[in-house]
Amino acid sequence: MILFNVSVAGWLRCHRRNLGVALALVAGLLAIAVLEANQLCQQAAQGRIFSSPAALPNREVGLVLGTSQTTRQGQANLHFTSRMEAAAALYHAGKVQHLLVSGDNHSATYDEPTAMREALIARGVPAADITLDYAGFRTLDSVVRAQTVFGLAHCTIITEAYHCPRALWIAEKHGLEAVAFAAPDVALPGWAWRAKVRESFARAWCAVDLYVWHRQPKFTGPREPTLARTERL
Repeated sequence: MILFNVSVAGWLRCHRRNLGVALALVAGLLAIAVLEANQLCQQAAQGRIFSSPAALPNREVGLVLGTSQTTRQGQANLHFTSRMEAAAALYHAGKVQHLLVSGDNHSATYDEPTAMREALIARGVPAADITLDYAGFRTLDSVVRAQTVFGLAHCTIITEAYHCPRALWIAEKHGLEAVAFAAPDVALPGWAWRAKVRESFARAWCAVDLYVWHRQPKFTGPREPTLARTERL
């Protein structure tokens, strides 16, 4: 073992410069990939994100992207609150007639869609105008299932501004005609730069899903075409 450690240490000393160059090259390639993914994402969303309800085109269905109602510390999740406030406001303004709430329900004790429905009902949205998608485990699952499971051809995606471009990028690549309403981002010290960094890497991974793996939702059916009929009314 001692001889092995010595030999490894010696090899590292001899090749330290080459290793540094290789690591720098890998880091550079990753940075280029992240920048390219962000550019593609922004291009896909150009002109399709709205922050004013008055400017937002009318759509029959709003797709509300899920998140946890509370943080890990048990406090109210401001992302959840922002999305629910925005969805309810668009419904009451007549910008959408029905809300599809899509979130994670991977266990009996974790149920984002039901929490979203209850929050919307508390804000005056009738239960009859809310449909739940319990298999929205990721943004990709929520957006693609809106089309393939719920039969939507058009929708308004409702989430925060930082999240809108990626959701619209996924919609475009899967043939779902969508616009997005940008709910106000969370205003907390230091949050903006952390969200920007995290979202940049999320977009890079999204590019892998869209262009390399051609990833599909975890659950692809059965079809529930109720909302497709709503669009045609």
